[in-house]
This record gives sequence, C-alpha cells and structure tokens, in this order.
Amino acid sequence: MNFKFITTDFRLNIRSWLRSPGTVFWTILFPILLILIFGAIFSGANEIEYDLVVQDLDDSQFSQNFTKSLEHVSVLNIETVGQNKDVTKYMRDEGISATLVIPEGFGDNITKYFESQHNPLVSFNGTLFNLTLYIDPSDQTTTPIIRSIITGILHEYNINITGGENIMGINEKSSIGQDFEFIDFFVPGMIGFTIMTSMVYGSIERNTKYRKDGILRKLLTMPVTRADWIISKMLFMLFLSFLSTLVIIIVGTLVWGLSIKLSIFFFVLVIATSFLFSGMGMLIGRFVKEEETADMAGGAITFPMMFLAGTFFPLEQMPSFLQSIAQVLPLYYVNEGLRNAMIYENFDKTLYFTGFVLVFAAVFFILGVVLTKWKED
Repeated sequence: MNFKFITTDFRLNIRSWLRSPGTVFWTILFPILLILIFGAIFSGANEIEYDLVVQDLDDSQFSQNFTKSLEHVSVLNIETVGQNKDVTKYMRDEGISATLVIPEGFGDNITKYFESQHNPLVSFNGTLFNLTLYIDPSDQTTTPIIRSIITGILHEYNINITGGENIMGINEKSSIGQDFEFIDFFVPGMIGFTIMTSMVYGSIERNTKYRKDGILRKLLTMPVTRADWIISKMLFMLFLSFLSTLVIIIVGTLVWGLSIKLSIFFFVLVIATSFLFSGMGMLIGRFVKEEETADMAGGAITFPMMFLAGTFFPLEQMPSFLQSIAQVLPLYYVNEGLRNAMIYENFDKTLYFTGFVLVFAAVFFILGVVLTKWKED
C-alpha cells in the first residue's frame, strides 16, 4: 500500500475543498440545518399533547364522568363541542385529527346493565355499545396514539363497571366521509416535493452549466430573445412536471388503489408550482456560481421545505414556532392546495391555497428571469 500517495492525495483534496469557500460553507451548513430541523421537531417529545375533540350527545352523568376521565389523561388536550356541531366539518376547518362522539343512550345502556345484574326481569343482551371515533386518515402519527389511549380508557371503564365484560367499544370513521388511505394523502405531498426538486435542480444545473460553458454568452449573438429561450425551457420543464406527476398517479392507482380526484385546480397548481420552483432555481443559480456549490445550496433550501411544509410530518406534531415558519414556505401552500383539490375537494380552501401558489410563482419566476444574466459578471 502506497501511504505516501494516499496522504498526498488526501492533502490535495483538502486544499482543493478549502479553495472553494462556497463548497465549505454549504458542506458545513447542511448538517447544521439537519440537526436544527429534526431537533426542533422532535425535541421535547415527552411533553407533546394530543388534541381530542369530544362531543357528548348523551349529556348524562355517566357521559360527563367519562369525559372527565379523558381530561385526567395528561397527554390529552380535551376540547368539548356542542351537540349541534358538525364534527367532520369542524375537524376539516380547524385541522383536528381526532374527535370522539359519545352517542345518545350511553348512560341508559350502563343503567340497564346495572339493573340487569340485580333484577332478573330486566334483560341485557350484552350488545356492544359503540362510541364513534372520527379520525383524519392523513395523520398517521397522532391518530394511532389517540386511538390506543381511548381504547385503554374504555377497557378500564368496562372493567370498573362490569368486572371484565365489554359493553362499550369504538366504531371508527374517517373525518373525510370516504374510504381514504394514508397513501391518498401522501401522494399530493409527493407530487409537490417531486416538482420542487426537479424544477430547482433543473434550473440550477441549466443556468450554472450554461454560464460555465459560455453558452449563455453565445446566445447573445444568436437571433433568439431571452423570452423565446425561457419559454422553450419552461415548456420542457412543464413536460417533465406532468410526466413525473402522471407516473406517480398511475403507479399509485395500479399498485395502491389511490382514490383521488383531478380538477382544473390540479392542473393550475402543477403549472404554477413548476414556474415557482423554476424561478427559485434561477435565483440560486444566479448568486451561486459553481455547479457543485449550487447543488448544495439547492439542497439546503429544498431540504428544510421538504420536512417543514407538511410533506411527511403533520404540522400539528411540530412546535408552534415551526408551524409559523411552515406557513411562509411556498411548498406548504402547494401541498395543501393539492390535498384540498385531489382529496378533500374543498373548493374554498383549494382556491385559497391556489391563490398563494400563484402569487409565489409570479414573484419567484419574475425575479429569476430578471436577475438571470446572459453576460459574465
């Protein structure tokens, strides 16, 4: 083994790395962002509280006592709503992951059981009396924990009342009102994330490589305008966006049986998202000159957005300050717009989030076009 060659080559690589301040900066910044993001998301995990809405349709002493038993669970933050409230609409409007509905007859069922134990003339057929737990199927982190807690409380409640016989259980329903799986909610976020990465890195690679090879400067001598060049490139980028989106939907439908809807808002969001992140890539490529450094800068920008914008983690799981940060990130509005258009079919919210995406797209793309230079600095 030639140790002299190994050590010499190692020193040369270190020197080459140090000669590029941009590469050094982004190499160090990336792990810093990594630990800060995940540390902020998961720090204080032991102090996490889970929001649970309770609707008491029985309003008896038994149902009130059961609600109090839920309030005594330290990790549950209980909010009660009136009997006239549409809980599924309330969950969608307020971003609630779980609601427990105590049905009418809850107290009567327990009373009938007690009477049957002391009076043989009173019959109790032992039929399971179900409470209804509405869950948001898109939240695969919070809802299993809440489900487990409520199941445990009901089990203890049954033991205290009957000594072991189950007279109460849980009937689980989706807050969406349709049979959706988690994959249905994951796909819109995956579409937004895929478009973001392909557009940002595509623009960075094109602009930095063309500048380095002198292609942008040579375009000044050709009978082509900046507008013609940008439109031709954007048509290609839009083709890639729709191609990747189509692949995701087709494979997801064939393999996982996706249950999603496509509307005009879906196409508008895909187009706007492509322009948005193409403009962002042009901005990065404008201020970061080297190809390697530009790629690292792109990762440092897209990576935090990927995790903070609700692509993989529900915003409710994050600390409040991270939720505030998420709401200024363009990808958050893309993800929510696509989910409301493809899953919830909520016209008002789809329009709201689409409006933000269009504004972001106009701002970033115009800035990217204006600041991109064909001449060398």
